[in-house]
Amino acid sequence: MRGPATRFYSVAQEVSSTGPQLHQPASKLVRYPYYVPRNSQGSLPVYSDIRNNGTRILVLIRNVEGNVESLAKDITQEFAGRPDAQRMKVLVKPRQLVLQGGYWKTDVMQWLVERGF
Repeated sequence: MRGPATRFYSVAQEVSSTGPQLHQPASKLVRYPYYVPRNSQGSLPVYSDIRNNGTRILVLIRNVEGNVESLAKDITQEFAGRPDAQRMKVLVKPRQLVLQGGYWKTDVMQWLVERGF
């Protein structure tokens, strides 16, 4: 079994503003108290669940390793400035995060990719 301290790193990319880029941008390791591993096909484990004939939309982030409450706090802070974020409810479950109140799947996936997951 791998140690938990070695799994909570993600790669954030630095973008250089000096001229055209002919090579990959430099990357650095960023430490988060949580880790969202990709599934066997290489996709992020972010799923949408539409219930009640389309009136209830849930976004599930599964297989979260580490501190799920910290991930919930980071997501609510990231989307707090949006006008429709007042409807967002975040439920913390073991190894899973559930977002209610809107279709947040593409935004959450983009946010996770930007953070290096």
